[in-house]
Amino acid sequence: MAVRIRLKRVGKIHAAQYRVVVVDSRKKRDGRVIEEVGYYDPQPNPSIVRIDSERAQYWLGVGAQPSDQVRNLLVLTGDIAKFNGKADAVSRVIVSEKDKAAQAEQAIKDAEAAAEKSKAAASAKKAEEEAAAEAEAAEQASEEAAGEDA
Repeated sequence: MAVRIRLKRVGKIHAAQYRVVVVDSRKKRDGRVIEEVGYYDPQPNPSIVRIDSERAQYWLGVGAQPSDQVRNLLVLTGDIAKFNGKADAVSRVIVSEKDKAAQAEQAIKDAEAAAEKSKAAASAKKAEEEAAAEAEAAEQASEEAAGEDA
């Protein structure tokens, strides 16, 4: 079976979006696929390119042939260079300002959540130590009371 990595068109008329898919070469353009490995939206500036690098390299490794446009996308993401054994392969996909802002905001939220967790853990540890000290004091008081009774 000849396997190809190519684009499957989705989206509205005049607003095309594509999925990067692995498909038998004899199937229709939008026919049944073996696996979806990515997404490409050429409309915004810069274009949106998301490809699962690990899966794309797997399919290239087992002999899947990329179409010309998919090959260009794989060169852009650095997956072809990684597949060819270049260790210093870098993605040249340009990240839009909105995406950068969203990533920064998400990082801030994650940092705040981590800080809250560490505060909660510290307060729980402090409360645990106080409870242990109280229990020890109560135990000593009961031993003293038992010693006085005897």
